[in-house]
Amino acid sequence: MKVKRYAGSFAGDKDAAARIREDHLLPALTRGKRAVLDFEGVDLATQSFIHALIASVIREHPEWLGSIDFVNCNESVQSLIEIVAEYAQDQFD
Repeated sequence: MKVKRYAGSFAGDKDAAARIREDHLLPALTRGKRAVLDFEGVDLATQSFIHALIASVIREHPEWLGSIDFVNCNESVQSLIEIVAEYAQDQFD
């Protein structure tokens, strides 16, 4: 799923993140499939976008994190994904 298609080159719209989560991420994961989030062309993202995209999924189903492929992320986006994934999982400890 091409994130840029929903969010543009600046991924900051939490509503767009929620649409991606509800329309693409959750359906794939609930069917036991791998979910691919392709960040090609996304130059910047906000932490709130990444949070809206993955935090609730990881909190509710931490085992699903290994079934999500984050591809074509620049260092900034990758860093935000790691931060959000870490604190979403820490809320269980």
